[in-house]
Amino acid sequence: MTRFLKNVILFVIAVVLIPLSVANRHTVSLSLNPLDPQDPRLTIPDIPLFWIIFASLGVGIIVGGLGAWAKQGRWRKEARVKRREAAKWHKEADQLREMNTAGQPASNLKGLAGPGNRNAA
Repeated sequence: MTRFLKNVILFVIAVVLIPLSVANRHTVSLSLNPLDPQDPRLTIPDIPLFWIIFASLGVGIIVGGLGAWAKQGRWRKEARVKRREAAKWHKEADQLREMNTAGQPASNLKGLAGPGNRNAA
């Protein structure tokens, strides 16, 4: 189901992006100097407009992803601390279990619900 949903979303994106790129295939000059747009050192001449649109979308996605990643840093740190704490408790429980089984002979383990145990049902 997830694969189907992913394919449907990708198909919808393709249906939107292909006509956008066909409609905006004329070339433009991209000037990176707002004070002097005619400066040839900071001008990228003759690139298709849809490349600029797609590059802008890509940069926006990357910046947004980095912003979300940075904002979630507190939760990742807390998860690391909890994971270390859980590993410590699991290790301690395993050690106690090993000490418990090493200290008890096998004859004491069977018949726990025998006649001498009043709490057994």
